[in-house]
Amino acid sequence: MRKARRKRPTHPTGVLPVEALRSYRMPAEWEPHAATWLAWPHYEGDWPGKFEPIPWVYAEIIRSLARHERVELVVNNAAAARKSRRILERADALSPNISFHHWPSNRVWLRDSGCIFLRGDGDPIALKFRFNAWAKYSNWRHDETIGSLMAKASGAREVRPEAIETRIVLEGGSIDVNGSGTILTTEECLLSKAQERNPHMVRAHYEKAFADYLGAPHTIWLGCGIQGDDTHGHVDDLTRFVSRSTVVTMVEPNSNDANHAPLRANLRRLQSARDQDGKQLTVVELPMPQPVVFDGRRLPASYANFYIANGVVLVPVFNRPNDRIALHTLAELFPAREIVPIYSGDFIWGLGAMHCMTQQQPA
Repeated sequence: MRKARRKRPTHPTGVLPVEALRSYRMPAEWEPHAATWLAWPHYEGDWPGKFEPIPWVYAEIIRSLARHERVELVVNNAAAARKSRRILERADALSPNISFHHWPSNRVWLRDSGCIFLRGDGDPIALKFRFNAWAKYSNWRHDETIGSLMAKASGAREVRPEAIETRIVLEGGSIDVNGSGTILTTEECLLSKAQERNPHMVRAHYEKAFADYLGAPHTIWLGCGIQGDDTHGHVDDLTRFVSRSTVVTMVEPNSNDANHAPLRANLRRLQSARDQDGKQLTVVELPMPQPVVFDGRRLPASYANFYIANGVVLVPVFNRPNDRIALHTLAELFPAREIVPIYSGDFIWGLGAMHCMTQQQPA
């Protein structure tokens, strides 16, 4: 078991001229990975009264990932590393393909707090957007450092995106890309005054930032997110690219359900949307799971929060009848990948699932 790999070259931190980033882009999630980054769960406040099963869910996820790619696992300290190793060993998930990083964190949601790796013609680059806990919580200062640590450990140059001479707050869960120039996001998350991330930015500023920093000059704006979403509209609970020209999007057939109208509105936008080449998207509809409620609260359970890794797709399931439809649909969309259901009925009490907890590092 490796504690750390050999030292990698480091690159300066800062803001590169936009011209220097023109050959770079954020790859699609299905493109080859060097690794998946995860943070071991420790903050019981994210799963009040239900924390005990959460490390075992992690073990199941890590076991599935480590068979296909390296897992970079962030643990708070050496004691946390020993504890996680014991759990992984008992769950038959301990592997030489796991590297441990002893960095303090507040929460586990690396999709949002971690850096975003780019691929291009020059040195590797990691975008370090600001993180402020979804403009909602106060305990984020350790998580704000995680992206920089990831960049340094991977040997990537850290770049801190700006708009109007101010650093941009952006979470990875608020965007999804096809790797060819098109990006999905929502108005509720980025343009609403509620949980406002960037008061200095309007729609045009975001679109310019997506083009300049992510290599995605074409933006498709959806409307609202799903009920129970703590992030106020992250797109990774709604609609995901599964190929360059195909998206899977959540729908709610029950007209009495609170998700019915906003998801129908998003579907209509997708049906009229075009990609970066002006071509119509192929839109695959996926029914929402029947409601998951705990302690009187509707939770943001969604099959769209799947994670695509090398050779495998991890899919949250909730012991609901629509689980089988989700798994069958994704199996048809990813015929060359193993579809692994991860029971998330307890995990979703933390208000996130497979995509929220992972961050890919491109090969």
